[in-house]
Amino acid sequence: MKEITWQEFEQVELRTGTIIEVEDFPEARVPAYKIKADFGSEIGVKKSSAQVTDLYTKEELLGRQIIGVVNFPLKQIGPFRSEFLLCGFYQDDRSVVLAVPERQVTNGAKLG
Repeated sequence: MKEITWQEFEQVELRTGTIIEVEDFPEARVPAYKIKADFGSEIGVKKSSAQVTDLYTKEELLGRQIIGVVNFPLKQIGPFRSEFLLCGFYQDDRSVVLAVPERQVTNGAKLG
């Protein structure tokens, strides 16, 4: 594992957001949803493709507060442009458990 400096960590914009829209993503090679999340007034609404269909329904995700990396470059995923990375933990079976705030916090709050 590569060690990083505190300054390198500070460059990663890990922010809280609330999922405001979830759609199926039938064009994805691996089952995924198209997600829109509100990251507050400074960052706004961003969209992402998320491979979380094994453990979460669209209804379970809607309104859920999440943690996302919001300063990666855009990533083209088939016909879709992903604007943030939804954070989660891979399990042994490759399903993803979301990384979420333990309590409700303001959208756009920075992890640090």
